[in-house]
Amino acid sequence: MSGSLTSIYEGISYALQLHGKAIMQLQEQASTGSRVNRGSDSPSEAYRILGLDSYVRSLDTFQENMTGLIGALEMSSTIITDMAAGLADARTVLTQIVGGIHDADGRQRIADKLDSTLEQLVSLANTAPAGQYLFGGNSTGAAPYTVQRQEGRITRVVYQGSDEGRRVDVAPGLDVEGCLVGDEIFRTDERGAPVFLGATGAAAGTGTSNARGDVWLTVDHDGAQYRLSLDDGVTFTTVPAGGAPNQAVTDSRTGRVLYVDTTGLQATGVELIRLPGTYDVFSTLISLRDMLINDRGLAPEALLENVNACVAGLEEVRNRLVQANVSTGSQVGFLDTLQDNLDNMKFDAQQQMTSLQEADVAQLAIDLSRREILYQMSLAVAGKLMTTSLLNFIE
Repeated sequence: MSGSLTSIYEGISYALQLHGKAIMQLQEQASTGSRVNRGSDSPSEAYRILGLDSYVRSLDTFQENMTGLIGALEMSSTIITDMAAGLADARTVLTQIVGGIHDADGRQRIADKLDSTLEQLVSLANTAPAGQYLFGGNSTGAAPYTVQRQEGRITRVVYQGSDEGRRVDVAPGLDVEGCLVGDEIFRTDERGAPVFLGATGAAAGTGTSNARGDVWLTVDHDGAQYRLSLDDGVTFTTVPAGGAPNQAVTDSRTGRVLYVDTTGLQATGVELIRLPGTYDVFSTLISLRDMLINDRGLAPEALLENVNACVAGLEEVRNRLVQANVSTGSQVGFLDTLQDNLDNMKFDAQQQMTSLQEADVAQLAIDLSRREILYQMSLAVAGKLMTTSLLNFIE
């Protein structure tokens, strides 16, 4: 009999414990509004909820990256637009010079204007919102462009940024270029045949030159042989007797080479050589400014002819900026669409989490009421069973 009473007591205690635990769980769900408050409540659903939560957090990171990236690209687009507008203004005033509207003093004023435009464009190219340079590629911590000056004027602009863009993760398995490579945006790289604009008899050599933009070729004669210079007479290359079809002439300041056919040399002098497809924003303005200052003492007619020819270089780099701006705008449009897609993906994941985790209040009230009734019934039954005496068993 002792064993039977013990079994009854243990059974009643276990049943009441189960009911009490179920009621506590339902009460916790009612207070938190969550159906799964710990892994033991539902291991499979808890695992799915944790996975979805991690996924949502990763989407938050992607969205944060994308917001910063879109802002940087939109600012870059604005800067490129401003630079293109500055070049368009420069082209307008240069066209007036070619038309003979300005005299020597007017040309000097326009040279000063080009110098101011140059300073402004260098400053724009070195824009660094929040300390991150926009046009340095993967090197965002230092100014992408440095300048060399002489008597206060910029004589050379050098790109020292990275040749690779900084990649930014914007979606699972997808990264895009965040900080643009200025050396790709602000210069062209579709080299054409050199154009010689003088009467010295020099012509394009057979080799592929790496000189860029507009260069000045000085043809000299030492009484025995012709000599060539690309650095305004700092260094000379001696031409062999009879000339050579592919004479290499090096600019000591930049290390760049121009190949010249010297077999037709017939006069000395300084002549302008254009290298289409190799212009950059800064050297083009420097060349035009110096041309208007006319330190080489060119005749007005020759000066105007050279300016007219070099306006094509200005238009070339302006078109490059326009193309870059279109490309940047397309990238911003793509990122806007992608951001909308990420918003939808995040919303769907959050909805799944909600459906797995959020408790049904109406059903919860029904379950809690049913459990309380069962608990009360169990207590009543337990009370009856625990009042059993020896007389009950004898009877």
